[in-house]
Amino acid sequence: MKHEVLTQIAEKYSTPVYVYDKSVIVNQYRRLDASVEFSPKKIYYASKANSNIAILNVFRDLGCSIDVVSPGELFLALKAGFNPSQILFTGNNLAVSEMEYAVEHNVLMTVDSLSQMETYGKINPGSSVCVRINPNLGAGHHRHVITGGLQSKFGIYYTEINRIRREAERHNLKIIGIHMHIGSGILEYRLLLKGISSLLDVAAHFAEVEFIDIGGGLGIPYRSEESPLNLEEFGRELTSLVRKWVRMNKEITLVLEPGRFLVAESGVLLTRVTAVKHNPKYTFVGVDTGFNHFMRPAVYDAYHEIQLINNDSRKREIVTVCGNICESGDIFAKKRDLPHLGEGDLLAIENVGAYGFSMASQYNARALPAEVLVDNGNIILIRKRGTFKDFLLNQVYEVDTHE
Repeated sequence: MKHEVLTQIAEKYSTPVYVYDKSVIVNQYRRLDASVEFSPKKIYYASKANSNIAILNVFRDLGCSIDVVSPGELFLALKAGFNPSQILFTGNNLAVSEMEYAVEHNVLMTVDSLSQMETYGKINPGSSVCVRINPNLGAGHHRHVITGGLQSKFGIYYTEINRIRREAERHNLKIIGIHMHIGSGILEYRLLLKGISSLLDVAAHFAEVEFIDIGGGLGIPYRSEESPLNLEEFGRELTSLVRKWVRMNKEITLVLEPGRFLVAESGVLLTRVTAVKHNPKYTFVGVDTGFNHFMRPAVYDAYHEIQLINNDSRKREIVTVCGNICESGDIFAKKRDLPHLGEGDLLAIENVGAYGFSMASQYNARALPAEVLVDNGNIILIRKRGTFKDFLLNQVYEVDTHE
């Protein structure tokens, strides 16, 4: 986005503020759609990446379906106008009431364990269901986002095919989908293809299967030296792999479930420098946001480029960029080469469109930031900035009227 636009947004809505470029989202969706020639296929947006209804509306208008992982995300998807037939509920360790909520809204469920399958069968016998498989393969940019393998809590281990079938028969469940998700932020697509190959092997054991869901995991380059995912080669090899399976087995629909790939590069978090301090070894640049608003660097040791808006060719220096939360781990960048910064400077933390606001909290009783969508030059407020009154929401308390 142009610096002039970002400056205008910061001045109008203050900082910190999340800003998303709709054109980036649309372009990423269309690139992915065009790269995978296999048909029939469906793309389900993984709404946990960014669940603002304005973002969900973008995907709805593109004809995209949606993946949800909680009753709250299901509620938002319905509010955004998605038809229940466009929604897949892929939760884990769900309570009975959460599964009942999906059943009440006629939404297809992906079961994540044999015990969940048994419970769901009692709640909704005779229904269709999707099953999440752990293919004993995991990958991702950090150990916390690896969702396959023996150490992962997700999915039913791939050797349990007979137990899955027996449990389905007990409750007359029709297994129409086989699902996997091995991890997040993957740039080496051959790892994904290896997992998909294992998933297809499992799918061959289920005669009523109608679709395979290969999950998400498609990464984006956060560092300038990283090579982007070769989307064209991935799409070509994926299409070939699934077509080969179809020739040997039956017609199926291919489902992709990306989140980060579609929205991450659309977003920046605008923040202003509030303080600069030096000690004999380091220079610390403090800003008016913290890991309560953007957790990825603290939780995943994630790297995000930071850009000075309206850079006027200043000399550069090595600094640590830190937030305003009372925690030593509230660091956005360590030993980063940036232009010389001073109080009031406007910075953009880049590639925050995924797992930014959706993971934010009010820790330290600091209000949530505003969110803005830029659509063809139009600046649209899609979430108001939080207020102090938000801290009292749902609290039960008495006002002390005594001096």
